[in-house]
Amino acid sequence: MTATSNFPFTTRPIPPEVLATVDQLQPGQRVRITQLVKVGSTRTWTLTVEGAFRRVSSLATGLATDRLRQDDIVIPVVHFTKDNQEMSSVAVDENTRIEIIRG
Repeated sequence: MTATSNFPFTTRPIPPEVLATVDQLQPGQRVRITQLVKVGSTRTWTLTVEGAFRRVSSLATGLATDRLRQDDIVIPVVHFTKDNQEMSSVAVDENTRIEIIRG
């Protein structure tokens, strides 16, 4: 990540190819986001969504209690608008793929 990176601060490892793609994104560009969804220890499936990129930001997770700052987890979130005009967002993790849809 460079000093001019669009990617926000995160405490979780993010695949280098996702970082590179996010750094190229401009508001309004079409994106396809694919994630591996896991529920419990045995159920997994792939989910893909498309839309117009809006922005990327950080989300600090954790309990609303007085604890050590090192316990907080900060995750990146990609915000986009679906074709039906629904504004949506996806938390990026190690199983996320982001593609730029060209023309």
